[in-house]
Amino acid sequence: MTTREALDRLLSIPMFQQVGGAAYNPGTERMEAFCRFLGRPQERFRSIHVAGTNGKGSVSHMTAALLAECGLKTGLYTSPHMRHVGERVRVDGVAMSEERIADFMERAMPFIDEHKPSFFEVTTAMAFDLFAGEGVDVAVIETGLGGRLDATNVINPSLSVITNVSLDHTAILGDTVMAIAIEKAGIIKPDTPVVVGQSDPESAVVFIDKAHECRSPVTFADKMYRVTGYECRTDGSALFETESLLDGYRFTFESDLGGACQRYNIPTFLAVAERLADKGLEVGRPQIERALAHAAGSTGLAGRWQVMARNPLTVCDTGHNEAGIREVVSQIEKLRSQRAFDRLFIVFGVVADKDLTRILPLLPRKAEYIFTRPSVSRGLDAGELARAAAGVGLKGVVMPDVCAALEEASRRSSSEDMIFIGGSSYLVGDLLQMWDGNRFGGLSL
Repeated sequence: MTTREALDRLLSIPMFQQVGGAAYNPGTERMEAFCRFLGRPQERFRSIHVAGTNGKGSVSHMTAALLAECGLKTGLYTSPHMRHVGERVRVDGVAMSEERIADFMERAMPFIDEHKPSFFEVTTAMAFDLFAGEGVDVAVIETGLGGRLDATNVINPSLSVITNVSLDHTAILGDTVMAIAIEKAGIIKPDTPVVVGQSDPESAVVFIDKAHECRSPVTFADKMYRVTGYECRTDGSALFETESLLDGYRFTFESDLGGACQRYNIPTFLAVAERLADKGLEVGRPQIERALAHAAGSTGLAGRWQVMARNPLTVCDTGHNEAGIREVVSQIEKLRSQRAFDRLFIVFGVVADKDLTRILPLLPRKAEYIFTRPSVSRGLDAGELARAAAGVGLKGVVMPDVCAALEEASRRSSSEDMIFIGGSSYLVGDLLQMWDGNRFGGLSL
């Protein structure tokens, strides 16, 4: 099997980002069988398991950056990918190569042909196999969807992390916060510490009960730390003034993850660092500061309040549900209050299963919209999106894809304006795949 044949075979498996729930295989039985076929690779490295509705990707990358700063060989498994599938699986920040993917696919094909695992199950097995083969000291494993029935839930981690719970993927996970919390709580394992980022009253009781059942100590990060001040910069970085709620000590962190949402993720990360120190990891303020300062750069994280150009200020962000959109809009409005831009142009596209009644009313009225469609088959028709947006007072034009939409925004804007691209991880992925620093004459770094 050639490298191209192997990649084509992998990408021919229906993936959630393309077809939605039809690609979701709940339950861990097939994953457990896959791991047995591969020689139980998930048992040959330590792991940290991360779930949550929002922030799990950022916290995973921050944690991986910290582990690397502490001198550990570190694996990182996240989803979805932005440019190419190898981005999902990294060792010390380096994405899995096409050659290694091809090697795995050739060895795994007998199982794949017989048992028909999902795309996410295949990439999860691929990650476990690479981490075991590379001899990583510890791997940070992000769940795909939910937790209890997620393919990643075959690991026995040293630490479980649940960032938060809000309404998303309700057709699969449940239509209440408590129902979704039950699914997320499924990653809590016996006698294994768990960090919960936000102590929402509806979900906290679920996590406390599950932790008690498992005899696992539970820590709520927002009872330990809070971000008291936030300064965003037009280069995409930010300063976060942080306070320990245990002793009142105040300190400031700089991060290349400059999104406003990081004010929730940083307390979670700091609580994770404390639990890792409890387990004997030599982690201190210098390692934490360096990990935060270079979290995106050292781990390859893309699409989280990522500044693509300065003239005009051009930013993309993968926030796509109600909570994520709310944070993105908050940050845009903060920049507006700082007079960081004149006019605002928003390139916006979503997938068809999003509840537009929840997210469209959150978007700024004072903006010029360019509606488009993510390239995945789940993408909502841009005309339909524009009609729904008009119903809440958002008006704009329709473009067939993100390339045409960005070109239109570039044509209309001046160097003093701002262009934001978002609404869907997949739209941001489209942007990153086609981005070329010289492609748009009106945009420059």
